[in-house]
Amino acid sequence: MGPCKYQHYLLRICDPLFILSVAALATTWKWPIISYFEGGKMKQPQKASFTFWQRLRRARTTRIIGTLIILLVLPGLSPISQPRVTQAARRGSYPIQHIVIMVKENRTFDQYFGTFPGADGATTYTDPNGKVHPLTHDPDTLDFDILHTQGAFQKAFDHGKLDRFSEISGAIQYINGKQEDVADGQMYQSDIPNYWQYAQTFALPDHFFYTIDSDSFPNHLFAIAATDDDVDGLPRIKDGKYKWRWGCDAPAGTNAPQLHADGSHSKTPPCFTFETLGDLLSAQGISWKYYAPGQDKNGYEWSAYDAIQDIRNTQQWQQHVVDYTQFAKDAASGNLPTVSWLVTPAGISEHPPVSVCVGENWTVSQINAVMNNQSLWSSTAIFLTWDDFGGFYDHVVPPKGPNPQIEYGLRAPLIVISPYARPHFIDNTFYSFPSMLKFAETILGLPSLGGLDQQSNNLTNAFNFNQQPLPPLILQQRTCPKLAYTKSLQFVEDPTVYGD
Repeated sequence: MGPCKYQHYLLRICDPLFILSVAALATTWKWPIISYFEGGKMKQPQKASFTFWQRLRRARTTRIIGTLIILLVLPGLSPISQPRVTQAARRGSYPIQHIVIMVKENRTFDQYFGTFPGADGATTYTDPNGKVHPLTHDPDTLDFDILHTQGAFQKAFDHGKLDRFSEISGAIQYINGKQEDVADGQMYQSDIPNYWQYAQTFALPDHFFYTIDSDSFPNHLFAIAATDDDVDGLPRIKDGKYKWRWGCDAPAGTNAPQLHADGSHSKTPPCFTFETLGDLLSAQGISWKYYAPGQDKNGYEWSAYDAIQDIRNTQQWQQHVVDYTQFAKDAASGNLPTVSWLVTPAGISEHPPVSVCVGENWTVSQINAVMNNQSLWSSTAIFLTWDDFGGFYDHVVPPKGPNPQIEYGLRAPLIVISPYARPHFIDNTFYSFPSMLKFAETILGLPSLGGLDQQSNNLTNAFNFNQQPLPPLILQQRTCPKLAYTKSLQFVEDPTVYGD
């Protein structure tokens, strides 16, 4: 059947039910429009011999039939929308209804999982003289941070030799009275037993790379968008009072450095107009929240939507960006949105020098909040990752991205936690931060953001949506050393010193 010749933008005139309803109206109330369907000439009503009661019953019956037809047809008289290029596909083919992206701080894959059985890990490193050394066993807390700027990465990277981590600022620290190379170091299973339990039970991708070979800001942008406008470092804020405002509320004159694919440098205010996953979700009426510390609070610098103009400077900021402490409450009450991001204050972020034990405990409490709500757990996918290399060693040379000057960084730890994660599975697929966005686009039937997500693998290889759903894994928090709590409570990071 060809297109309707008389299709109107408000009505489907060629719909047979529409025609029938109009005919019923005309029969019931003798509308002149009936002439349109009878050739344009209005017929005169024919007289018939009916008693008064017959005419009354006939009129009532006709009106009832006509009214029923109209009630059946009216729902179909909706506007015919014009097709959109970015129209989302129909959802419902996946059992995942909640996606959680948890972003913590400053680790590499080898630093947390270099000794994990079956994974592509390392327990040794090579120095600039070609000598092989065992990786240091790093303690729960460090004395101070390790430099992890783009310049520090380039020094440690050393044209792919990965042999100069010990030369970056903060790499050598006193551990138990002895100088140790903590940059060329790693944690053992006994140091992060709960993270290992998650990795052993669910899925552990071992080729998930930081998108940018620098510190926090660019990779947090890539956790919400498929671009960062070639930003390769932190916003440079002259007024220390507002040092955590890495976004549209930054003081005038604040700029973030950019390094472009041709090697040229520029700078830009940290208030961007590129599209984010939040924009796609809002356009489709899909719920989302970004859980983060509030303005000027410790950890506010990692609240990435602060740098997105159409979120930060509109009512969407109040609607979608909420305090990080609300996450566990929303999980327990069953009020988590379809997509959630969760970032933390520095003291529980695992950002050196703070305690890994304290940070892991907090992470467990948040995941337990999801798992203790069985109806929520049954339809949730959690991506637990970290935001930059933190100055730590990793033995895998990252591939070059579309901007080879800054893409890609070293491998990040990523644990995929879900009833539908492949159990005990090490995923060797190449992924980066936009892969998490691509997963959301795939599961929720969203259009592409049009950036790195287009060429990213979507992480579905870490899932088996047809398997018997895995039960929740409720873990116990550990007792951390007293020093761990003290250092975590007292630590206030200074991005002007080591990066962030």
